[in-house]
Amino acid sequence: MIILVHKNNKPVAINYATSGDAIDFDIQKSVSSILFELAKNNPDDLLIWVHQDYKNHINIDELNNIFHHKLIMASYSVSNHYVIPPQIGYIEQKPYTNVSHSVTYPTWLMSSDIGGIYAETLQNIKSKHPKEKSFDALLCSLAKQAMPKGLFCYSNPNLFINKNELKVREIKVSTFQLFKFVKQHYKIVWVFNLLFCFLFFEHKLQLLPFFKSLFFKRLHAQIDFSNIRVKSTIDENINEDVDVIIPTLGRKACLYDVLKDLSNQTILPKNVIIVEQNPIENSVSELDYLTNQSWPFTIKHHFIHQTGACNARNLALSLVETDWVFFADDDIRFERNLIEKTFTFIQKYRVKSFNYLCLQRQEKQAYFIISQTEIFGSGTSFLNSSLLEKVKFDTAFEYGYGEDSDFGMQLRKTGNDVIFFPDIKITHLKASIGGFRTKVKQLWEEDDVQPKPSPTIMLFAKKHYNDFQLRGYKYNLFVKFYGKQSIKNPFKYLKTMQTQWERSVFWCNQLKIR
Repeated sequence: MIILVHKNNKPVAINYATSGDAIDFDIQKSVSSILFELAKNNPDDLLIWVHQDYKNHINIDELNNIFHHKLIMASYSVSNHYVIPPQIGYIEQKPYTNVSHSVTYPTWLMSSDIGGIYAETLQNIKSKHPKEKSFDALLCSLAKQAMPKGLFCYSNPNLFINKNELKVREIKVSTFQLFKFVKQHYKIVWVFNLLFCFLFFEHKLQLLPFFKSLFFKRLHAQIDFSNIRVKSTIDENINEDVDVIIPTLGRKACLYDVLKDLSNQTILPKNVIIVEQNPIENSVSELDYLTNQSWPFTIKHHFIHQTGACNARNLALSLVETDWVFFADDDIRFERNLIEKTFTFIQKYRVKSFNYLCLQRQEKQAYFIISQTEIFGSGTSFLNSSLLEKVKFDTAFEYGYGEDSDFGMQLRKTGNDVIFFPDIKITHLKASIGGFRTKVKQLWEEDDVQPKPSPTIMLFAKKHYNDFQLRGYKYNLFVKFYGKQSIKNPFKYLKTMQTQWERSVFWCNQLKIR
């Protein structure tokens, strides 16, 4: 392990962490250039950077747990601010730009206060990054480009000891840096969107940063981590007991196939928890095969008249007994080694929450990289049941959209990432009958002004977006919908959309208290 101490974008000292021996360096070079040189000359080491003000507060004992495999990059900002200002939310509403700093949180927003990456990993990012003068901007750029390629990037407060006692240093936040970063990492249309968002929401015409950014090219680093061997150093026993939860409604034949796939697993589940719903009073279960056939696992069957996926899943989750839980839809198919391969993956990466690859029958796989994801699939996911103590499906989303995304955000805000695992495929049949298609009259259906967006979508945005993300979402919604409706007078259109937006906010608030 090597510790690189820096100040004002220049290296101050470089030492081996164990022996304390110093490493010679060229003081005239930037800390960015030195970081890449260290990676080249010390390919087997973990590289830790730290600002000079915080060099005596590194949590050395925790570093092996934080960087427990080679595809992890982590940092922490003492001030909870970054060189990329929060207005980045105008153009990105993904979870990664609204960081929860009290927990380990997935983000490409990196800080030079403290952080680390393995030298071998850094060497596999081929780019012109050392020309970037700002070390903070370099780190954000590295993470932004490498995250979709399989680098796990986090804000981790455990990098420091006694972090609450640290003196906050000033971070130079620049609108020029923001426009430049957007031009380098997004399609050019987003630079224009950023300009208009500043104008509409802050009444600022940022013409100089806008025009200056147009002289920068988009960065396209060559990144390939396929040759890096991933094996977590966390040495804890993994209990391979798993329960399966399946909410179902009107899909007797499809559910039977799911149960047969589970019964053929090389590692059998302990319990299969089925919550069957039928809104017709005095109706009885149609799942006769649960009792007249023998199954190699315990089936916990609950038959209820209340419909709704959120309620059904919460009921099922309350009955989980094992260390792991498989969230399954009632119309999926999968291979007999799904659970076995799942635990092999967990052993390597030591993750607690992830999504499987889920495709329809005619759909082709387009993404093959194990990576962090903003998606949580409530019918094709695997989760450590210890996480259920802090999360549940929010019934305010019942009969609407967004309950699975909300569940994923709850996981992240409690310090648990969601990983996409494309090496195990689940086929989603999209059965034409049954499922949660029950038509429910929404509170706002007879409203004279129909809300836009859907109030459940607004609820998700209100819960999980910061102010800049919410404004950015609003801007994009207004722009995209303009060409899909009949009002062509832009002033009349804006007035109409604003009214619909306000009704969405109103009904969103009603959902919270329903």
